[in-house]
Amino acid sequence: MAMNHELLEICEYNGCGYQPLVDFGTWRVAVLNYSADLQPERLTRMQRHNETDEVFVLLSGRCILFVGEGRDAVSQIHAEDLQPGLVYNVRQAVWHTHTLSPDAKVLVVENRETTYDNSPFTPLTKGQQHCLVALTRRLWDGG
Repeated sequence: MAMNHELLEICEYNGCGYQPLVDFGTWRVAVLNYSADLQPERLTRMQRHNETDEVFVLLSGRCILFVGEGRDAVSQIHAEDLQPGLVYNVRQAVWHTHTLSPDAKVLVVENRETTYDNSPFTPLTKGQQHCLVALTRRLWDGG
């Protein structure tokens, strides 16, 4: 007997990049998968969400979450190599971006009202871009 979808909604996403799967009330659940534009060599900016926190949970593969200090621009970058099953909460108005391995799948939980209108980007300097590449190599390659 098939599941009654009025009782249980089952969602999946296996494409590239970010895809919202469930919107309800004030929250959204999405999946973020590997996308070539998230390779560390291609990261040129960070984003922040001015009105909400954002939660990341690594389901498979590898993901480095980069967070930046600074109010109007990024002054210092930190890297966290996500561990499967742990909940990582990026606080409201904290600059962030990420890189994923080709087999990565990340669960994202955020406010449904999170849009480009309340989530500005800031460009990274060439030095900061090189820093992201170096941090990735150190965490993933040991070099």
